[in-house]
Amino acid sequence: MNRIVVIRIRGIVGASKEVRDTLYLLKLRKTNVAAIYRKDPSIIRMIKKVEPWVAWGEINKEVFKQLLLKRGRLARNRRFTEEYLKNTLKITLDEFVNKFFNLEMEIEDIPGLKPFFRLKPPSGGYPRKGIKYSYKEGGAYGYWGEDINNLLISMI
Repeated sequence: MNRIVVIRIRGIVGASKEVRDTLYLLKLRKTNVAAIYRKDPSIIRMIKKVEPWVAWGEINKEVFKQLLLKRGRLARNRRFTEEYLKNTLKITLDEFVNKFFNLEMEIEDIPGLKPFFRLKPPSGGYPRKGIKYSYKEGGAYGYWGEDINNLLISMI
């Protein structure tokens, strides 16, 4: 996959200024907020810097489509709809998703759409050990790979 999703799962109390600034640049200003990026080395380095505060991995098309429809917000906190996309860009949602994953379009190409998604805490909670341990150790933060889609579905 060529798109990754980053979800902030911890607060920044006790974090260094460098970590706070990096989270701000990644548009992760509150907990339970997700942002989607290209899989670039510069983005990966930024994520590695803030890894104890975020969960990240490759997002698939179906989950991205659900995320847009259920958690996508426009100005004044209005919901994003397929009709809005048809009226502004004259394309369907499936066409946009395919172009997005082929790196032909970005989220910023939709006028008025916020570049982050506010999520709810995961239904059923975080993994067994919680947010203080990495995913490899049975916790929540760090690299999830394709399993991030399951976490996202429980947070949508």
